Amino acid sequence: MSTRHEEIADELRRAIDREEYAVGSRLPAETELAAHYGVSRGTVRQAVAALTAEGLIGSRQGARRVVLASRRSQSFAELRSFAQWARAMGRQATGRVVAQEYLPATAQDAASLQLREGAPVLHVLRLRGLDGEPVLVERTVYADWISPAVEAIDPDAASVTQQLFEDTGLVFAYGEHVIDAVAAGAQDAGLLGIRRTSPLLRVRRVTTTREGRPVEWSDDRYRSDAVSFSVHNSIDNNALARKTAE
Repeated sequence: MSTRHEEIADELRRAIDREEYAVGSRLPAETELAAHYGVSRGTVRQAVAALTAEGLIGSRQGARRVVLASRRSQSFAELRSFAQWARAMGRQATGRVVAQEYLPATAQDAASLQLREGAPVLHVLRLRGLDGEPVLVERTVYADWISPAVEAIDPDAASVTQQLFEDTGLVFAYGEHVIDAVAAGAQDAGLLGIRRTSPLLRVRRVTTTREGRPVEWSDDRYRSDAVSFSVHNSIDNNALARKTAE
């Protein structure tokens, strides 16, 4: 049975998800929250501490707490698959392969995956969803050495990452991400159920093993109303580099 501070923490999480408290805004003062929920400030403090530990809110001494992210945010402070991220939000990840074929590696494929140009690589177009709602179109190119294992996975598998681990022991350890915005073309708009030219958040990524061997490179396009991205950095370790658009 949940305690009162756990119930309040969950209500605050849902309010942040609904953007009643938007990212960058301040939470009400402890006295206001205590009056709203009919509890002591100590109980509110426990609820807020839980959200702080999760990275949803942050604070400075003597200042009101600020919303840093919502559970719909994809954080790059750690490498997580789409299914792992969905599970962390209490959502059900879905996946469906729309198209899959072997093609000779292009110059970009060869550079990203450290292969010879012309090597056979598997191209997969996959539609991903949250609780059945389409939110992401993935265009992934897999290195030749892992392509047969990917090809054998059920087209409706919720997590390719988990299935590859179970089948081959492969662990995705490192990822490099480049984030920008693009307009939805006809194919993406049709798959995501949105209007053509609607804004999409694009993440181009290369993922490698612990030894640095490239496994895949992908062009992922998220519905902008379905997800946002957060990067937590510090003066000593900045995870996000700002670059001019290409």
